[in-house]
Amino acid sequence: MKEEGLTPKDLIPYIGQRSHVYEVLNRKRSLSMRMAQKLHKNLKIPARVFLKEIA
Repeated sequence: MKEEGLTPKDLIPYIGQRSHVYEVLNRKRSLSMRMAQKLHKNLKIPARVFLKEIA
């Protein structure tokens, strides 16, 4: 976000309500597949960024 100059308000179209954005940013809510797809498509964030490492 910092690199692109984005604010939490800028993420509302991709994540949903403002409260959901803050919950995701504070790791209290997980990104849904739909949210990740929107972020990937619209903000050009590589999909691998959204995958959790399982080990």
